[in-house]
Amino acid sequence: MLKRFIRYYRPHKKMLLLDMLAALLISVIGMVYPIVTNKMLNEYIPQKQYTVIVIAGAAVLVLYVIRMLLRYFVQYYGHIIGVKMQSQMRQDLFAHLQKLPFSFYDNNETGRIMTRITSDLFEVCELAHHGPENLLISAVMIVLSFGYLLSINWILTLIIFACVPILMVVTFRFRRAMKEAFAERRQSNAVINAAVESSVTGIRVTKAYTNAATEVEKFRKGDEQFVGASRKAYNAMARFFSSTSFVTDVFNVIILIAGGLFLYDGKISFGDYSTFIVSVNLFIQPVNTLIQFMEQYQNGVSGFKRFLEVMDEQPEIEAADAVELTDPQGTIEFDGVSYAYEPTKEVLHDIDLRVEKGQKLALVGPSGGGKTTLCHLLPNFYRLNEAEGSIRIDGIDIRQIKLESLRRHIGIVQQDVFLFVGTIRENILYGRPDATEEEMIEAAKRANIHDYIMTLPEGYDAEIGERGVKLSGGQKQRLSIARVFLKDPAILILDEATSALDNTTEILIQQALDELCKGRTTLVVAHRLSTIRGADEIAVVLDGRITERGTHEQLIAANGTYKQLYSLQFRDNDFVE
Repeated sequence: MLKRFIRYYRPHKKMLLLDMLAALLISVIGMVYPIVTNKMLNEYIPQKQYTVIVIAGAAVLVLYVIRMLLRYFVQYYGHIIGVKMQSQMRQDLFAHLQKLPFSFYDNNETGRIMTRITSDLFEVCELAHHGPENLLISAVMIVLSFGYLLSINWILTLIIFACVPILMVVTFRFRRAMKEAFAERRQSNAVINAAVESSVTGIRVTKAYTNAATEVEKFRKGDEQFVGASRKAYNAMARFFSSTSFVTDVFNVIILIAGGLFLYDGKISFGDYSTFIVSVNLFIQPVNTLIQFMEQYQNGVSGFKRFLEVMDEQPEIEAADAVELTDPQGTIEFDGVSYAYEPTKEVLHDIDLRVEKGQKLALVGPSGGGKTTLCHLLPNFYRLNEAEGSIRIDGIDIRQIKLESLRRHIGIVQQDVFLFVGTIRENILYGRPDATEEEMIEAAKRANIHDYIMTLPEGYDAEIGERGVKLSGGQKQRLSIARVFLKDPAILILDEATSALDNTTEILIQQALDELCKGRTTLVVAHRLSTIRGADEIAVVLDGRITERGTHEQLIAANGTYKQLYSLQFRDNDFVE
């Protein structure tokens, strides 16, 4: 882990070296005061060297001005190094998140992921900045002050130093408990973030069901968990600091008693005794700094470990000899495909399907039968292993196709449309960022959304709000269709694209979808069976198996599951999977 952390220092090694040099000079300058104090008490004042006293004081003042500038350098540029390291970690983490498979997001809440990117990395930034300089300054100050104390009175120095092992024992005794407690506190913080993200995202549902009290109660429980974890963490921290502070206070008691006896016995002069008291503080202060640094170290290490937990997640696998999918015709083959999200629960069982170039295959059946899973497997969102069959496009196994190349040629329109915060223009151009203005407008026209956009004062530059909250369901759907028109894929997946719309809006969008399907191989997960009567083939998916296949007329004549589903829809004028 240390090597991986140090790697982030490498781009800043020159600035880090200057920062450490400045920290070293700060430590050295800190030793000037006790030395000058000793000279003052033992030589300059008794010998009445008033000129030397003034010069020595002025020299100390100049050195303190230099130390002020050095401290500014360390504080400013040291933090800049930390921020830049944090920025690089954040970029690496965000880029890695883009490479992770769907299964990772199935098992990790958005709020928890956000905590890794924000507060966890902030703690790492603080450690990156303060860690090296605190260690260097403290180590140098301890060595220099200890050496100087030896030069004053080695016996008294060794008596003081004998307390250090006691301090180390106390430190290590409480450090582990504090580490575990702060790790638990950080996890509780992630729970709160996840709860807030979920509640804010679903605020309209909360208001619609008047369940604000329920959400408040859920948040209260998470907050109580955080408070409990914080209480445990701060209890461990309080025991740690109170115990270590007590040991350092003992240092002063020993100095008071032993030094007083030495002074009484004539083994040390008053000037040396006064200097010793000043110098001991220079020894104790860095020891306390190292003790206080333990909290920051625990936070930083805990944050970096959580960062590495995500970075060590296995990204989507791509074959070493994977090829580009160039100019695909769009023929799709499912050959003996079985799949299970969990080892003990298989979702698909031995699926065999073939869809020729330009054909439309409709998948129907009860919810949970495996229709959407089939659609997710085609773009390799979930990877099949060798024992689970194969999926081929134009005869090429999708596991042998580069992921970006594969997905570039597949367009997806889903029931739950996701739009990004920004403008209409930015969301349409998401289909192909390098498209021209004319191509974007043409895509919007073909999706039957251009006329509406022209009624807006800002036109294509109108802000749509978070997840398109300023648009109706039909408008959001048409925007997503325009995005796919611009992408111009060879293969199209329509996953219940019109199921949440009213009849009038559905007709308008169905026209856009019919236009979109022209010349493309299309998989349709059907909600309303009336929309797929003209499909080239319809497959009924029941409990992960294809139980019926054929055209609408053939399946009606077969008098099986499809006939029952169609009759129910015709009777109720609606059928919900």
